[in-house]
Amino acid sequence: MNAQNTARIERLRTAALEPYICYDEFYLNFYRHISASEGSFEARMAQAWAHAFECVEPVIEEDELIVGRAVSRLNDEERAEWKALCEGIVQEYSIYSGQDSHMAVDYELILKEGVRGIIARIEEKLKICDEEKRSFYEACKICLGGVVAYAKKYAQYAEKMAEECADVQRREELLQIAKNCARVPEYPAETFFEAVQAVHFIAHCLSYAPQRPGHMQQFQLGHPDRYLYPYYEKDLREGKITKEDAQMLLDCLAIQINNRVPHGLSSGYMVGGRDGDGKIVANDLTRMGMQVIDDIRLVYPSVGLCWANGMPEDVMEHACEILSHGRSHPAIFNDDLIVSGMMKYGVPETDAREYIHSTCVEITPVAASNVWVASPYTNMLKLLLERMDREYESFDALMEAVIFSLDASILRNFEAENATRKLRAEKSFHPLLSCFVKDCIEEGVDIERGGARYNWIMPSFVGMANLVDSLFALKKLVFEKKEFTIAQLRAAMDADFEGFEVLRLRLLDGIAKYGNDVDEVDELFCGIVQHIIDECRKYTPVLRNARLIPSVFCWIMHEHFGRETGASPDGRHAYFPLGDGSGPCQGREKNGPTAAILSSTKWPHDELIGGVAVNMKFSKKVFNAASGQKVRSLIHAYLDRGGFEMQINVVDRETLLKAQKNPEEYRDLVVRIGGYSDYFVRISPQMQAEILERTAYEV
Repeated sequence: MNAQNTARIERLRTAALEPYICYDEFYLNFYRHISASEGSFEARMAQAWAHAFECVEPVIEEDELIVGRAVSRLNDEERAEWKALCEGIVQEYSIYSGQDSHMAVDYELILKEGVRGIIARIEEKLKICDEEKRSFYEACKICLGGVVAYAKKYAQYAEKMAEECADVQRREELLQIAKNCARVPEYPAETFFEAVQAVHFIAHCLSYAPQRPGHMQQFQLGHPDRYLYPYYEKDLREGKITKEDAQMLLDCLAIQINNRVPHGLSSGYMVGGRDGDGKIVANDLTRMGMQVIDDIRLVYPSVGLCWANGMPEDVMEHACEILSHGRSHPAIFNDDLIVSGMMKYGVPETDAREYIHSTCVEITPVAASNVWVASPYTNMLKLLLERMDREYESFDALMEAVIFSLDASILRNFEAENATRKLRAEKSFHPLLSCFVKDCIEEGVDIERGGARYNWIMPSFVGMANLVDSLFALKKLVFEKKEFTIAQLRAAMDADFEGFEVLRLRLLDGIAKYGNDVDEVDELFCGIVQHIIDECRKYTPVLRNARLIPSVFCWIMHEHFGRETGASPDGRHAYFPLGDGSGPCQGREKNGPTAAILSSTKWPHDELIGGVAVNMKFSKKVFNAASGQKVRSLIHAYLDRGGFEMQINVVDRETLLKAQKNPEEYRDLVVRIGGYSDYFVRISPQMQAEILERTAYEV
C-alpha cells in the first residue's frame, strides 16, 4: 500500500487494540419496548428489534471508511435499569444454552438483491401463506425495515459530518460513506466499496442479540474472495479502484471485526478452495484476504486457507510467509477432505464446497446453517479418572469401563442438547437472522424452529491425548509390568505426585506417548475416535436435517477442564491444562514434527466435521529461505495423509517470556490457542504457561 493508506491502517489498528464494544444501549431499548408493547410474541420481538435500531446513534471514527459499530451512551441510572432487566425480563425470553452465530449468512444474496429484494421475496410468500407463517414473514419484514432505517441514519450522520468537516479529503470520504450507506444494504451493491460496506453492516446488525446478550457477536464473513470478486474485478477493469485501495478497504473491514467481537470470542473468513462449481478459487482477493493479516496485525479476523489439490503453490508460499512473521494465521484446512466428509453426512457437493470454519475449526455450510458447534465439550481425561476408583482384572476391563462412561456421557449430553433445542424452539425467535439463511424464507420457518437447511449438533471431546497417554501408561505399568496397582498410582496422583517425583517422571518420560509415531499408542487414539464417531451416529437431534457430528478440538476448554482435573497417569500435574487439540500433549512429541504428523493422521478426520485442530509451534529460524520449503513440505504431507487442519505458531520462547514481564510492550503479540487465536498478554497465566510448554520444532 502507499504511505497514506498504510498510515491510515496503522492509526485504525492502534485504536482497535483497545476497542470500546458495548451493546447495552441497544438491549435496553429493545426490552423497554417489548415490555411495554402488546400483540403476539413474534410481533413484539420484531417491533422491539426495529425500535432498538432506531434508537442507536451512529458512530463514525476518524479515518474510518467502513462504518458501523456498537457503542453505548448509557448513564448510571440507565445502566442500573439494564442490570435489573437482565435479572428479570431477559430470563423470560432467553434460553442460555446451545449455540448460535457460529456461521456465515448469505452475503451473496444480500449483495445481489439487497434488503429490498429479500422483502420482495417475503411479500410474494405473504400472498400464499397460512396464518402461522404470516406472523413469521411479517416479523421478518419489520426487522429488515429496522436494518434499512439504521443504515439511513448512518448515511445522514456521515453527510452531516461532511458538512462540518474542514479537511477536503475527509469531506469527500464522508460523502462517499453517506452515499454507500444510503444505498446498501437496502439495494444491491454496485461497487466494491459498497459491497464491503454491505457485508460489514449485515454482520454488525446481526451482532445485536437482544434475546441472548453477549452470545451473537461471532458471525463469520464466509468466502469474500468469492462473493466480493465480481465487484472487485469490475471496478478494477473500469478504473474505479486500484488494487491498493481495495486492499485498504479489506483491511478496514477486518479492523471493524476487532471493533465488533469482544474478548475471548472469534470471527473471520476463509479464502481459497473450490467454489460450488468445483473450480479452484485463487484470485487477487484470495491473496489480499491473507495479506490483511500482515497489514493489521490484530487478533481478528481468524483466517482459514482452504487448500485444494491443484491450487497454485504461491498461495501456500504466501500463507507460510505470513505465518513466519508470527501472526498465527492463516490456519490451513484440507478442502478436499472436508468436502468429502460433509458429503458423507448427506450434504450435496454444491453445498459441501461452500463451508466455513465457524469460529475455530468447526465446519458449517455457508448461508444454510443453524449448527450448534462444541455443544457441549466433554472432558475425556475425567472419564478415566472417575473410573480409577478400584482395581481391574485386565486392561480390557478398564477400557470397557471407560467406554461405558463415554457412551453414557454422549447420551446424557445429547438428551440435554435436545431438550434445550425444544425450549429454544418454543421461547426464542430470530426473524432477522432467518432472512439471511437458506430455506427459512422459503419454508416460512424461523431459524430457531428448524428453518435452516442444516441443524447439526457438534459435541467436542477434549483431552484425547491425555486420555490415551494415561491409558497407555496404565496398560504398561499396571497391567503388563505390574509395577504399581491402581490404588498406589491413585495415592500418588491424589498427592499431586508430591513425594512421588520418581514415579511421575517414570510416567512422563519412561512410557511412549501419542505423537511419536508409536503404533501401539496411536492405535488406542484411533480406536477411541472411531468409537466416538460410531456412537454419535446413533442419535438424531430434533429439527430437520439434524445430525450429531463429533469434533476433537478445545477452544479454551483445555485450560478450563485442566483447572478442575487432578493429576493424571500421564504424569501431568493437577490443574495443568489438558492437551490443546487433537495433536500430542504439550512437550511430549520427542521424535520431531514428522512423527507428530504421522501419529495425528492415523485416525479418520473426514467424519469429524465438527472440527479437528492440530497445533504446531516452530522457531522463527526455520522459516528462512532454506527451511521454508521444509515447512511447506510438512504441511503438504499432513494434508496428503488426510489431515483436517493445521495451525502454526511461530514465536520463540524468549519473546514469550519478555511479553510476560512487559505486557504493555507486546499488546499485539498473537498466539494460536486451541482452534482460535488471542493476544498472549490477554490470556491467563495458566494458558501462557501452556503455550510455553509446547514443543518448538526446528525442522
